[in-house]
Amino acid sequence: MEWYLYIAVVAAGFAAGFINTLAGSGSLITLPLLIFIGLPANVANGTNRVAILLQNIVGVGNFQRKKILDVRGGLILAIPAIVGGVIGAQIAIGLDEAMMRTVIGALMVIMLVVIIVRPKRWLEGRPELDGRRPGIRQMLTFLGIGIYGGFIQAGVGIFLLAGLVLGAGYNLVRANAVKVLIVLCFTPLALAVFLYNGQVEWVVGLILGLGNMLGAWVASQMAVKRGAKFVRWLLIIVVVFAGAKFLGLIDLIVRIFQ
Repeated sequence: MEWYLYIAVVAAGFAAGFINTLAGSGSLITLPLLIFIGLPANVANGTNRVAILLQNIVGVGNFQRKKILDVRGGLILAIPAIVGGVIGAQIAIGLDEAMMRTVIGALMVIMLVVIIVRPKRWLEGRPELDGRRPGIRQMLTFLGIGIYGGFIQAGVGIFLLAGLVLGAGYNLVRANAVKVLIVLCFTPLALAVFLYNGQVEWVVGLILGLGNMLGAWVASQMAVKRGAKFVRWLLIIVVVFAGAKFLGLIDLIVRIFQ
C-alpha cells in the first residue's frame, strides 16, 4: 500500500474502535476501506476480526480498571449468544442478504423510536434487574441476538446494547462494558474460522488494530467520564446512520449527487 493508505487504515480503525465501544456498527467504516485498498470481501471480513479482537481486549481491560464491568453477568449472557452465533452461522447459507438488510434497517428505525421516546430507560436501565442472575427470558433474548450475529455481524453491537439495557437492566455505560466483553467472547471463534480458511491479512489487520485499540481506549475513558447521556446521543447518531445505510438511503443520496 501507499504510505497514506496506512494512515487512512489507522484513522478508520480509530473511528471504528470508538464507535464499536460506545455503540456498534463501526465495521461499516472499516470494511469498505479494506475492500477499497484491494482486499477481497471475505478477506476484509476476516482481517477486520483481528482489529475487533484487539479493540475489545483494550475495552474490557479499561472498563474493568474503572470497576464498571459486570464480568460474571457478561460471561453468563455470552454463553447463549455464542450458541446462537453458531446456529446462525450454520443456517446462513441460504440467506437473502438484500431482504435481511431491509429488515435490519427497519429494526434500527424501531430502536431509534424507543431510544428517543423512552430516554430514562436507556439512561438509568432497570435497577431492579441489574445484578440479578439472568433468567430464561434474558437467555433466550441473547440466544436470538447470537443467531442474528451468526447471520450477519454488522449492527450486532447495537442489538446487544438493546438486550442489555431493556432486557438485563443495565444502564448504557455498564451495558457498553458488558457488550464489549460479550463481543470479546465471540471474536476468537470467528477469527479462527477465517484463519482456517486463509482469509486473514495479518499486516493490514494489525495496523487496523492499532487504530481500533486507540479508539476503544478513548471511548471507554469517555464513557465513564461523560456518562450515559453522552453515550445515548452517540447511539442515536449511529442508529440513524446504520439504519439509513441498511435501508439503502445513503447509497441513494450518493447516486443523486454524483
